[in-house]
Amino acid sequence: MHFGKVPENEVNSIDFSLPPDPPGNALVLPGKPAPKPLLYVGCATRGPKQWINKIYPKGTKEVDFLDEYVKHFNCIEFNATHYQIYGEETIAKWAAKAEGRDFMFCPKVPQLISHYSGFNNVDEPTDSFLRGILAFGEHLGPIFLQLSEKHSPANQQKLFNYLKSLPTDLTFFLEVRHPDWLTGAPKKHLFDTLREMKIGAVITDTSGRRDCAHMELTLPKTFIRYVGHGMGPTDPVRLDRWADRLKRWLDQGLEEIWFFMHTPEEIMAPEMVEYFAGRMEAVSGLHIPKPQFIQPAPGSSQISMF
Repeated sequence: MHFGKVPENEVNSIDFSLPPDPPGNALVLPGKPAPKPLLYVGCATRGPKQWINKIYPKGTKEVDFLDEYVKHFNCIEFNATHYQIYGEETIAKWAAKAEGRDFMFCPKVPQLISHYSGFNNVDEPTDSFLRGILAFGEHLGPIFLQLSEKHSPANQQKLFNYLKSLPTDLTFFLEVRHPDWLTGAPKKHLFDTLREMKIGAVITDTSGRRDCAHMELTLPKTFIRYVGHGMGPTDPVRLDRWADRLKRWLDQGLEEIWFFMHTPEEIMAPEMVEYFAGRMEAVSGLHIPKPQFIQPAPGSSQISMF
């Protein structure tokens, strides 16, 4: 993910502290832990070729990456649907790769709807998209709608009308990027409206757009897109802060965590997932699968070198 990217020589000067919890979070968190909270941690891609002989066996072909991915993670931020609407047959084949596993696909709304339509005449493509992804069946996780950076609150009514049209038996999360959404009256109106509609708010933690780490919960669930720096010096500190914040939210009743790693070229994403999964287990007791490394050896020896 290039959104919010800054030159590497500026990273160490950024304040990566997480903002305080907004008052509205208390409206969706009951104040006591959920009976069985869920933790899903994954990546934004099935992997670059550099994962071969790291977590994928030597000789793995790119067409087989998803078959290997599901063995190491319990969810994926599924961006393929952002670029094309797929039919039920294709989706069902992807879902079959996760058969028998606690694995979830989190499909992204097609860009022809989210970026290029202005939310005009979108009933037919939306129906086609939803019809296709329902073939994920029990492996369908939250669906996320990412707005273009050009989509400002000036166009909010068409967006809100679209959100109202979505089926209420599926979980949707919205990611906003235009800065005007994240300040003043438009910010309050946005998150109040999402709470009323029971639609989640994506939290994007990226270096150059700290306003997108808004910490707003509009459901007792959260969807976090974390943009790191290849497990460099800032990442363990940032991930530790996230683990502590999520533990607090879990104590207050958070039911689901969806946490997706982004890193340059995605090469170091498995190391970041392994580190974060270990931290979450340490602070919360929640266990998720960790990537199983072939080369190089995983764990603290890898991370402590930075």
